[in-house]
Amino acid sequence: MEETEGTPSKHKALSNEYARQSAHIIGNDSWHQVGLMLTTSFNCGYILSFSNLQLKPLGWAWGITCLLIFGLYTLYANWLIAAFHVINGQRFIRYRDLMGYTCGRKMYYITFFLQYLVILLTNMGFILLGGKALKAINAEFSDSPWRLQYFIILTGVAFFIFAFCVPTMSDMGIWLIPSTIVTFVYVIILLVVLIGDGKANTNRDYHVSGSKEDRVFKALNAISAIVVCSSSGLVPEIQSTLRKPVVANMRKALYMQFTVGLLFYYGVTIAGYWAFGSKVSEYLPNQLSGPRWIKIFINAAVFVQSIVSQHTFVIPIHEALDTKFLHLDKSINSAENLKRRFCIRALLFAGNTLVTAAIPFMGDFVNLFGALALIPLTLVFPSLIFINVKGKTARPHQNLWHWFNIITFSLIALAATISAILPAKRNIYTFCNIVHSISRVIAASSLFQEEKEGGG
Repeated sequence: MEETEGTPSKHKALSNEYARQSAHIIGNDSWHQVGLMLTTSFNCGYILSFSNLQLKPLGWAWGITCLLIFGLYTLYANWLIAAFHVINGQRFIRYRDLMGYTCGRKMYYITFFLQYLVILLTNMGFILLGGKALKAINAEFSDSPWRLQYFIILTGVAFFIFAFCVPTMSDMGIWLIPSTIVTFVYVIILLVVLIGDGKANTNRDYHVSGSKEDRVFKALNAISAIVVCSSSGLVPEIQSTLRKPVVANMRKALYMQFTVGLLFYYGVTIAGYWAFGSKVSEYLPNQLSGPRWIKIFINAAVFVQSIVSQHTFVIPIHEALDTKFLHLDKSINSAENLKRRFCIRALLFAGNTLVTAAIPFMGDFVNLFGALALIPLTLVFPSLIFINVKGKTARPHQNLWHWFNIITFSLIALAATISAILPAKRNIYTFCNIVHSISRVIAASSLFQEEKEGGG
């Protein structure tokens, strides 16, 4: 089915409002390219922490069960929302436009807020990941390595250069093959080393520690991590690059991501937990044995791959800013648009890099914003769209199923958000103190300026 029928009549008047232009390429890519992009982007350096985030809090039985259930359900939810890319002949290239058209103006702004919250945090997380990978390489060659902040700045510069030279998602095509090769080579090397380390480690302990309440909170955080690591909340934006038939092609790309991609993603997660048990590190290369070149190569591959991966997730912000500030009647690579693109990209990455360098624990908020934003975007909103678009014509059991999804995953999102706040409360307190200090400095500067002008 290429086109979804049954848009609520009260929203038909909004059709033109959400049929917006874009500075980026629409409807140009094959499903192979998009599938490869999804596969490599999600198999980024963060898979080196999945054992700690997903299996350690759950143990073998519940861990494997949750990986399978939420992996399959995430695929289903993405499969469902792909069907609503075209409604009554209108193509929706942005998630927020789709939500606004089907669910009302308030949902447009809610989706906008949740998406951009996830995108900005994800980009900061990638900057932090790249910085840590460079620092790990530096530590292999120096007894007094540089501070992490220096490597965060270098990573931000590298991300900016790539974003400027590769302006759109479609332009990533030439980079995907080397990215795929790098990704699979370092994953295979990692798996080989992990199997060797696991055989040598005879004291593996898989016990899930903590009180009953602690284990419940950890389990909810693990569920958030599973959703975060297999979904982006950007299906319409990614689908917008596909050529027709867009629904069928997007589903083919999703099948590639959730088969080939998850094979390696789950492989590293399971192998890491099997090798080290409850003592598995937050970053697997820290525990690997073998020659030094293995750690150097893996961290170098993580850094290179993070450049490509982060671009997939931050492209919607680039698209929004380019559509707003570039000349749409000129080529995206015209002299004027190149100047504007340089300034836009520079400001975005300067801001994100500055925040990441100032607050290098932003990665600790992954579970929090995964629960707060990605669970609703991935598991709640697709069913909400179904109810608003097809609810009047669907069979009762279909409506019941989607209302079950909406209620169940809304409750899970609420519980997971509460559980994620507890371990992050120290960092939240620190973050609030930093924001408060900055605001006091700004207020003092403003007061000083007013007194100076008054005295003058």
